Amino acid sequence: MGLGGTAKKLQKVTDMAEDVYTRLNDLRDQVVEMRETTQETSDRVDRLEKEAAEMRALLEALAEREDIDVERVTADAHISEAERSTAADAPGETSEADDASESDTVEETESEI
Repeated sequence: MGLGGTAKKLQKVTDMAEDVYTRLNDLRDQVVEMRETTQETSDRVDRLEKEAAEMRALLEALAEREDIDVERVTADAHISEAERSTAADAPGETSEADDASESDTVEETESEI
């Protein structure tokens, strides 16, 4: 093999190295951007958690002033959500809770009339 063959191989290796270097720089830029995005997201989550805690404290204070049992309301909301989730999983079927809820609504409406 002559010098021409060696030069071609060296050029090929050089081209491959430049390609790897370019890809590495692109990857480095992506990592830096991802770190910045992650930090921004973390800051945003921290701020939202703080705001949610403040809102919860305000709601609890208002509920206490109005004599509302926050734990009962929260439990009822969770139960309702679980019932809706169960009903959504089995379309076309009504549960006993749905039937009871519907009959309660009918009774309330009839008593208002």
